[in-house]
Amino acid sequence: MTLRHWSGALAGLSILAVAGVSQAADARPVPKLVVVISVDQFSSNLFNQYRSRYVGGLRTLADQGLVHINGYQTHAATETCPGHSTILTGKHPNKTGIPANDWLDPVTGKSAYCLSAPANRLAGGLTGGNGPVGPDNMTATTLGDWMKDGGAGGRVFAISGKDRGAIAMAGHKADGVFWWREGFGFTTYVEPGQTDEARLAPVKAINADLKALYEGKPATWTYENAYCRTLEADYQIAGQSWRSQLPPARVQFDNTPLLDEVTVEGAIRLIGEQKLGAGAATDVLAVSLSATDRIGHGFGTQGPEMCEQQFRLDAALGRLLEAAKAAPGGALVVLTADHGGSDFPERQAERGFPQAQRYDLEMLVQLNTALKARFKLTTNPVIFDGSGLYVVDDRNVRLPEPLRSKIARVAADWLATKPGIAATYTLEDLLKVPLLRGASPEDVTLKERAAMSTVAGRSPDVTVILAPGVTPLQARLGGALSTHGTPWDYDRRVPILFWWSGGQGQERFYPVETTDIGPTLAHLIGVTPPADIDGRCIDLGGFAVDACPKRAEPPPVATPETPKKQGWLRWPFGGKDQ
Repeated sequence: MTLRHWSGALAGLSILAVAGVSQAADARPVPKLVVVISVDQFSSNLFNQYRSRYVGGLRTLADQGLVHINGYQTHAATETCPGHSTILTGKHPNKTGIPANDWLDPVTGKSAYCLSAPANRLAGGLTGGNGPVGPDNMTATTLGDWMKDGGAGGRVFAISGKDRGAIAMAGHKADGVFWWREGFGFTTYVEPGQTDEARLAPVKAINADLKALYEGKPATWTYENAYCRTLEADYQIAGQSWRSQLPPARVQFDNTPLLDEVTVEGAIRLIGEQKLGAGAATDVLAVSLSATDRIGHGFGTQGPEMCEQQFRLDAALGRLLEAAKAAPGGALVVLTADHGGSDFPERQAERGFPQAQRYDLEMLVQLNTALKARFKLTTNPVIFDGSGLYVVDDRNVRLPEPLRSKIARVAADWLATKPGIAATYTLEDLLKVPLLRGASPEDVTLKERAAMSTVAGRSPDVTVILAPGVTPLQARLGGALSTHGTPWDYDRRVPILFWWSGGQGQERFYPVETTDIGPTLAHLIGVTPPADIDGRCIDLGGFAVDACPKRAEPPPVATPETPKKQGWLRWPFGGKDQ
């Protein structure tokens, strides 16, 4: 470029800067309500597939919002609990303390739920489910916690179809955290010294009305969209014939669009009855919609079941946007997902992806046989749990050192040579990976993705990465047919959309992460996140706030995994070799 061209470009930037000042002066005030929506298992692929067919809330968000088409859950273990933990903390799971939905307790040998909190109890005398829960296992704070700690005022509520969808976004100091339990309504956790009545007060009237609406009525699910009926088909799965259709063979409230519709109704009622967005400070409402995930697991993502879910989700979100728009102080709505997902492998294989298959778990038997012979053991030394292998004794308690590390190393090397395995890493390998801020989520290596999902004392001794299209899930008709949890883009890529009434639609192609949502909202409402967050503030435009402050990045460090890219500036002018 010539000097004259550079001068012209700089002049243009000067004009834009002046225009920006003028626009800021005319911009709208900071909204008094922020609604953060996570649609469980809502991959970018699914959003893009139905984008032209949406007519309700998702059409409004897509046409009038800031649409980041390359959004990422950057880490490897793309599950519900870790995914939700990134959205409002600004941190990857290795810093939130939530590497998976469950893990093996190294001391007791028992499976531990991600949000287990034995000192708490469930409101209403409920038992079962995931047991007593709470945010205790989360080592990171959320946007709501930053508001409370910083004295910004405002109230924080969360509502979901799942406990982990609500708790992981609400954080430690929310005013109300609720999730659906069929036959009861919305429940919550009760900490020592608290009462059920006080904890359930915000949803008392909501539960009474919902009980009258649903009690004694069987869940129904029929076609409302003619296009979806055209997707009916028969498949051979696990040696049995199965027809993808509505209604499915077994209709349950939790695996139909009803789960999202009741959650949205609860969110709308919270906005109105708690007068969210009507005070002097900004309120936050986190909404996690779980039905897309339940339907994706139970029936896959490419049949009439998911089709009908997408249209009914679209309609429900339209009602939620109208309620948010009515907030007296204005509202900003963010929509994303905790992870993506893929279809069941039998249908994928029929549709041009022959690599799609179910992994033969006989491999684990062969591995244990080899390890017992190598180390002269009498019991199987490894079990598969979550995203990898734990090295254990006959009580499932982790073996002591140095035997544990030796077995883990041999197991990782043995599996790495087998078909269907893309990579294996020991716990020690991953804990040593340097993770510097500023790398594009598109360029983060497989090993770095796995390291972002690794927490000492909770993560497996050997992380196992299956090849693209390979699932460890064995099909269960009437149970689960497909899953997620991989480091591949069909599970990592999620939509990230920002919307406010009167905003102008805009497509943004540069890669962003779910960890960017928390610091972006914090900047907008004037609270300070912790210094060690992984995400960055994104300039939304349109509001009377300063531009995001420039974050000081650490100098790039060359490693075998990341020789150049850790110094890459993601936006606005970065390139891989800069």
